[in-house]
Amino acid sequence: MKYGYFDDLQREYVVQRPDTPAPWVNYLGSPEYGAIVSNNAGGYSFAKSGANGRILRYVFNQFDQPGRYLYLRDNASGDFWSASWQPVGKDLEKYHCECRHGMGYTRMLAEYSGIQSEAVYYVPKDSAHEVWELTVTNRSTERRELTLTGYAEFTNHSNYEQDQVNLQYSLFISRTLFDTNRIMQQIHGNLDAQAADEMVDGKTVTERFFGLAGAQVASYCGDKDAFLGRYHTYGNPKGVAAGDLGNVLSYNENSCGALSCVVELEPGESRTVAFLLGMKPSAKAAELLQGYRNAADRCEKELKELKEEWYGRLDHLRVDTPDPAFNTMINTWNAYNCFITFVWSRAASFIYCGLRNGYGYRDTVQDIQGIIHLEPEMAREKIRFMLSAQVDNGGGLPLVKFTHNPGHEDTPDDASYVAETGHPAYRADDALWLFPTVYKYVAETGDKEFLDQVIPFANRDEGTVYEHLKRAVQFSLAHLGPHGLPAGLYADWNDCLRLGANGESTFVALQFYYALRILKYFAEDRGQQEDCRWLENELEEAGKKIQALCWDGDRFIRGFTEEGERIGAAQDPEANLWLNPQSWAVISGLASEEQADEAMRKVFDRLNTPYGAVLMDPPYHAHAFDGALAVIYNPGTKENAGIFSQSQGWLILAEALLGHGERAFRYFTENAPAAQNDRAEIRRLEPYCYGQFTEGPASKHFGRSQVHWLTGTASTVMVGCVEGILGLRPDLNGLRLAPAVPKQWKSFTMEKDFRGRKLHIRVENPNGKESGFTSLNVNGQELASNYIPEKLLTAENEILLVL
Repeated sequence: MKYGYFDDLQREYVVQRPDTPAPWVNYLGSPEYGAIVSNNAGGYSFAKSGANGRILRYVFNQFDQPGRYLYLRDNASGDFWSASWQPVGKDLEKYHCECRHGMGYTRMLAEYSGIQSEAVYYVPKDSAHEVWELTVTNRSTERRELTLTGYAEFTNHSNYEQDQVNLQYSLFISRTLFDTNRIMQQIHGNLDAQAADEMVDGKTVTERFFGLAGAQVASYCGDKDAFLGRYHTYGNPKGVAAGDLGNVLSYNENSCGALSCVVELEPGESRTVAFLLGMKPSAKAAELLQGYRNAADRCEKELKELKEEWYGRLDHLRVDTPDPAFNTMINTWNAYNCFITFVWSRAASFIYCGLRNGYGYRDTVQDIQGIIHLEPEMAREKIRFMLSAQVDNGGGLPLVKFTHNPGHEDTPDDASYVAETGHPAYRADDALWLFPTVYKYVAETGDKEFLDQVIPFANRDEGTVYEHLKRAVQFSLAHLGPHGLPAGLYADWNDCLRLGANGESTFVALQFYYALRILKYFAEDRGQQEDCRWLENELEEAGKKIQALCWDGDRFIRGFTEEGERIGAAQDPEANLWLNPQSWAVISGLASEEQADEAMRKVFDRLNTPYGAVLMDPPYHAHAFDGALAVIYNPGTKENAGIFSQSQGWLILAEALLGHGERAFRYFTENAPAAQNDRAEIRRLEPYCYGQFTEGPASKHFGRSQVHWLTGTASTVMVGCVEGILGLRPDLNGLRLAPAVPKQWKSFTMEKDFRGRKLHIRVENPNGKESGFTSLNVNGQELASNYIPEKLLTAENEILLVL
């Protein structure tokens, strides 16, 4: 069943049926000022921290309420409705609407009772406030008088938990005031006599505002109970129904901001007003509102700037293939998802409530990979930041605090760090993610000098980027298990698999092997022969150990517990085949051709489903070892044989590296949101963003996806598609073109910005190949292989590859 469609020209997803199976949301702004809005205007806002800067209240895991509500009332009939279908919920036979989620904005169009409305929600570029632009048009043949009302439900405390739970405190520190065209909410307003350096118990006054521009305020309300009325809901608030908000303010009640204005419209006439929301003092709010007196022009300008910024980011790579879902995801929605996850980490969604007080090391370093080909400068700065969160022993801080202070941080070796973050030990894989991320950045940009940049370590000392990478290798060498493989420490990528501090993870061992290869490649390019000899020896030793210990005839096992028990071996009654060791054996370059073919065939035959490959099979139930924490989940859910979406990206890449275009594209299609747009009632999540996992065959809800937006899936699938399926594989000195595509793709094109040049690439496949190379022509010159040295590139390049 479809609930909407992709408008690729406008780069919007259009929700035509508002009764979606779950709230389908969009992100506005950034964590400096962030807002999440659903297709029915539910959601919340915050400044800098979803945990400690919350502005709008939202009740999670319930009815997608409250939100950014705009109400319209016909003053002649007394009938009222909302600019989004909910919260009033008019009969859809009479109320016609659509929601358009775009790049950094959401537009809602509705028509009811001869009145057309258009509400646009956005956070202006580089701003710390949000705008709700509302345009109403009289489509009837009679003159109409309307009351327009905006409603924002403030939290009574900036800390989400304090607002929701500690009511004996948070109910009695908030009050609202009215001034000209705005409701002001004060938290700790009684401290207005205290100077900032005379804080009481660490607290000063916090002020939020909800204002109206483009019309005169007719009535206002700052008290939630007075606005709604006893035993009323957001669908029939007393103030809206009466057409008068009562001019009531709050004092020891739940605060809100509600403002009404009256507009008169002749047939065909339109009127635009703007409601603004933010965390600013009254004088600043007044100044800001003054700039929106001509609301329509100001909003049009700001929306144009937003679109230009987003289109500029996304247009560094554009593809045109025979598959519309693939084009939609790569050109727009997977890319947009990558940026949202890159900027917001796991901070705030309708699943993550905003309480995570920092950046997960492995999460963030992986997220960077998804935007390197689009915004390498943004990627470089975040790489620098994450390198500064690497401890001088080479390990990564498991959680990098939002207040991170390089050179002065505590580490998991310090009780204070453990107490503050809740992370008791290093994880085996954190710093190893630096290797593919740094390599991808240097290869994309050719910025070899980046390896010589000096960056501080988290706790003390500093070193070049190259030195940071060496210490990451040395960290793994200093933490080996009984068999000589990297020790499991607190966890590897799978937080539900605790092999023990001296257990050993095949996945991490393969990452380590890959890291050694990348560092050796850097060392060779830099002419550092001593490092090359050292790394060559370590590579040989690591490869021998992994092959001898982890290959189990037709698969790579998952690892060893501290007690020496093999996990993921063929004879195990449960969880005897794991996905990630198979794909990473290929990605790392360790598996022989025969091993790669056998292991990946095993994955396809045993683990694959119509919605992607499960993480392992069978699920844990009766035979889980002590560290198999996945057993706490219902079978087919999350790490217990769910289809963990991040792993699909590695699977796509592995198959593409083997030249298996059919399988690589099949794995993309099985998990791609856009490819499931006609099965939205099964998937439930937004058909334009990835989820963390899809429930597997062991679940009675097989095919249902969970945990939207903020997931490493966005990055891994983007890399799998760009480097794998499209075959865009830069290295230090040029670009290799090695697509792996379905046989029926007869041709496709790519427009790519690469190191300041424009590449116009056409790939032809006259003989129905999945991969391979027949000829490559660059600017009229035939090349001997599918590799393009950078020195051959000019400002504009016409490139033809024949498979």
